Amino acid sequence: MRLTLLRQAAFFPTRGRLAAVVRNFKQFSARRRNPLKRDGPLGMTRRMRRAHILGVAHYVPSRVVTNEDLSKIMPTSDDWIFQRSGIRERRFIEHSGIGASDLAVPACKQAVERAGRDLADVDAIVFATLSPDVMFPGSGVLLQNKLGLESVPALDVRNQCSGFLYGLSVANAWVQSGAYDNVLVVGSEVHSTGLDFTERGRAVAVLFGDGAGAALVGVSPDPEKGIRSVKLHSDGSGAEELWIPAPMSKNEPRITHEMLDQGLQYPHMNGKQVFRWAVEKMPEVAREVLADTGLTVADIDVFVPHQANLRINQFVAAALDIPEHKVVNNIGRFGNTTAATIPIGLSEAFEAGKLENATVLSAAFGSGYTWAGALIRF
Repeated sequence: MRLTLLRQAAFFPTRGRLAAVVRNFKQFSARRRNPLKRDGPLGMTRRMRRAHILGVAHYVPSRVVTNEDLSKIMPTSDDWIFQRSGIRERRFIEHSGIGASDLAVPACKQAVERAGRDLADVDAIVFATLSPDVMFPGSGVLLQNKLGLESVPALDVRNQCSGFLYGLSVANAWVQSGAYDNVLVVGSEVHSTGLDFTERGRAVAVLFGDGAGAALVGVSPDPEKGIRSVKLHSDGSGAEELWIPAPMSKNEPRITHEMLDQGLQYPHMNGKQVFRWAVEKMPEVAREVLADTGLTVADIDVFVPHQANLRINQFVAAALDIPEHKVVNNIGRFGNTTAATIPIGLSEAFEAGKLENATVLSAAFGSGYTWAGALIRF
């Protein structure tokens, strides 16, 4: 095995590939010292590791777009937007040519730094987004290339607003099993280039913003701390209540001038139906992760809900009997950044000193329908 790794270094001398060989060699050496950390044949005993969020960070564009700014390009007002959503402003990319993977780069670098790791320690990426840079390939490989992580696997997740928690569940399983040691879980979105800034689309266009959040998930140094539970759900019967109807691969052609004229390339939402489902499913999944860990609401120090609508979050917190001072709400400043809302919320909580020794509850609901909950002890 050692000879094989050395041969890999000889044949693939680039810096990124050499770093990958070094990682493989360290993992090989660790397995020799403790063979129970990984499976051999099926049925062999495995020592399960607890995964944890070792570092979390976020990045948002510098361009601030207020409700007043939007009122200048379509019929709306600051009061109309705020009363319906709790949003005062959001961030948009500064210019054309900035994609979801670009916003993710600074967030990932800072998350790794806060974890006390180097980028070379990252051995997998899970990228959640509904606004990929291009239709294919996925944004995960674009991010991998921009971070200089040659040969590191990258998985894209398409679960919209609950995408970060779905990605967290994947990273949690990978780290627990010993498949990978340091997994970047990313939520990043560029919504501003795909919104209908007309009277027809204003109910949706005012809600969304651009931004990115990232967490480095690795082995918890304390078995009492880490990701304690993640629960995932979906119900495809609500798919058309919040979706983008075109282009569609089942249509030939996938998009037409008529579709564009109808605005089918923009998000469409049945707001009342989405609200009703969200205020039911978010408390439900939150109670599920609490029951799974044997904890109660009284044990929660910080609640980080998905930021879709301030009214939804207020309703959910009240349903769970979580006091306002424990709830992270930043939708007023950033709008709905879908897959990025929860890591942005965690990052801001970290920066405010709220995560130290904290028990954190999180819940999300979004398009699909999909919903998820998580409980993490920091």
